[in-house]
Amino acid sequence: MPEQSATPAASQRGFAAMDREKQKQIASMGGKAAHAKGTAHEFTSAEAAAAGSKGGKAAHEKGTAHEFSREEAAAAGRKGGQASGARSKSTHMQAQANSSEMPAGDA
Repeated sequence: MPEQSATPAASQRGFAAMDREKQKQIASMGGKAAHAKGTAHEFTSAEAAAAGSKGGKAAHEKGTAHEFSREEAAAAGRKGGQASGARSKSTHMQAQANSSEMPAGDA
């Protein structure tokens, strides 16, 4: 049975009537198609920061924001730093591997 809207008067048809997993699958396909076509919006870090700030303010106003303890914030920062470092290292190693595989005449 599809999930009901928070608004009792709203009728659920089409995309809204689908289960969450089906919605997620369709949205994913749309995002992949937009990226492949080159029409997907790529956020700059300034745009992403502004959007995050806006969402955080709204959550605090509603009282639904999670308040991190000092320990939770430190753990999250470490996890993000480790992921970023691993991604950077992986990209660097892949670039080295690709450059060493190229025959001398193709450069």
